[in-house]
Amino acid sequence: MSNSSHGPNHGLHHGAAESASYQLEYARWSKGRNALMLAALISIVACIAGYIQDPDRFFRSYLVAFCYTSAIGLAAFFFVMVQFLSGSAWSVTMRRFMENIMITLPVGALLFVPLAFGLNHIYPWTNPVIAKATEELRAKSDYLTNHFFILRTYGYFLLLSIWIFAIYRQSIKADTNRSIWQMRIASRWSAPGLLLVVVVGTLAAYDWLMTVEPSWYSTIFGLYYLADGTVAFFALLILICLAFRQAGVLQKQINIEHYHDLGKWLFAMTCFYTYMAFSQYLLIWYANIPDETQFFRHRMPGTWLYISLSLPFLRFFIPFFILISRPAKRNLKILGVMAAYSLVVVYLDLYWVVMPVFYPNGPQIHWLDFATLGVTVSVTGLVFWSRFRRHAMVPAGDLRLEQSLHFENA
Repeated sequence: MSNSSHGPNHGLHHGAAESASYQLEYARWSKGRNALMLAALISIVACIAGYIQDPDRFFRSYLVAFCYTSAIGLAAFFFVMVQFLSGSAWSVTMRRFMENIMITLPVGALLFVPLAFGLNHIYPWTNPVIAKATEELRAKSDYLTNHFFILRTYGYFLLLSIWIFAIYRQSIKADTNRSIWQMRIASRWSAPGLLLVVVVGTLAAYDWLMTVEPSWYSTIFGLYYLADGTVAFFALLILICLAFRQAGVLQKQINIEHYHDLGKWLFAMTCFYTYMAFSQYLLIWYANIPDETQFFRHRMPGTWLYISLSLPFLRFFIPFFILISRPAKRNLKILGVMAAYSLVVVYLDLYWVVMPVFYPNGPQIHWLDFATLGVTVSVTGLVFWSRFRRHAMVPAGDLRLEQSLHFENA
């Protein structure tokens, strides 16, 4: 009996102890929670005031902010599943950050509530006169209805939430069980989950963004939106890792080799977004169909033209040539600056997708743009941060953790 500590339960005790060693200090966690709650409170009060003052502008700004944080959550969900399916070892030390970003996606069902009450302020198809104006719009009338739109959106979040919580539950269980079985279960969920996130993400992009111009269509727009999300996701992940490093947390567990790979992913997703954006432009230009070309025509008048012309440089050429070299991806200052830059230009891109419909002569920057973004970011940030209260910052029970700690780039 004296050797019982080395029996079947020894792995459980060892896993629990190792998980506890990666627990965030309560004082530090509490400070972060209070800051996020204050930001959320200020943003919500500002949005209520903005809604009273200018409801049209509130809902338009809120749509951009909602789609921005949702895109990041969708990308996080996708790449968490990629890690499980590929058996990736390099990313294990930061996978819990990915999972906590992923877990913010279900709260989108709550964040969608304001939009559900303001569809008529955003979507022209809610106006019966416009909905029956052309044969094409009449053909979409059964699909583009308020109730069906809301039902579809909550159906998207329900499906995504089932998969997300199933995968997250297995990852948390592995912290104490230290069993390969949890990884296998997560992988089994991940295989169909990859298809799910692409299909649901595409349909969501069609509904939330493309129907702002209901007569316009693009078969590649769903991938365009998801590509935007992947850039923002890796940019956010880099900034989170750097923030923890700056605070003296996980400095050894997430080292320069991990940052190098994160830089590679940010670089790769920048190229992937460019490929999607150029493909969409090329298909529309080649077909030269008025219902398709209207998208670019509406983004040429006034000062929108300058933004349209600058986007290839902002979204591709600048980050491409800065991040292409190996030293740049291993320089934490450069990586941090480019991550923050990428988050800004992804928001600008979504702003460019939505706002020209309402302000055809050029962008009209409004304080509600910042207030609505503050709401969606602070609320999802609270969900992200709350997970550190009870769960370890690193998936300590993952059998590949030791390999990740000693990972080196070739």
